[in-house]
Amino acid sequence: MRTNTRDIARAAVRAELAQVAFELFRRDGFDKVTLDDLASAAGVSRSTFLRYFGTKEDAVLGAFDGHDRRVADALLARPSGEDEWTALRRALDTVIERYHVDPAGSLETTRLVRDTPALCARHLEKQYSWRPALSEALAERAGAERPTLTQSVRAAAALDCLNVALDHWLASDGDQNLVTLLDEAFAAFTTD
Repeated sequence: MRTNTRDIARAAVRAELAQVAFELFRRDGFDKVTLDDLASAAGVSRSTFLRYFGTKEDAVLGAFDGHDRRVADALLARPSGEDEWTALRRALDTVIERYHVDPAGSLETTRLVRDTPALCARHLEKQYSWRPALSEALAERAGAERPTLTQSVRAAAALDCLNVALDHWLASDGDQNLVTLLDEAFAAFTTD
């Protein structure tokens, strides 16, 4: 899939606006920052800011856009003989990859999201929408037309494992290994 220059420029502007927003939220607190504050800090009009992000929440949570598709694609790429639970665990590596690339930034983002009720609620809402993509990928791996109840439950449980692992990682101030925490969360469903 080719990306044109316009898309690249738009993505760069969006990333810059998101960074400005994040810094302002971190400094002043999410609830105290207005859309006008964000636009002013970024040196753009309010309408320009809103063209890139429909809400303040989207300025932070835009970093998670496309995760559902990346995880579903990773799930479909897993070996066909691999059991669904293991395949789900390994597919989530695509989500936690950014935590390895930028652990400090990821910790700050996770803390901002978890400590801000509006962001946390919106993030969980977005993540809830990942479940159908994961369930459908599990069904496709099994050669089925629709996901089974079991596949839907596994997709939901996998996302809960991710959230619990992230909560423990955040509580440790990033000292614990996120991969190990995620492995332990998944293992809780397979051990006695």
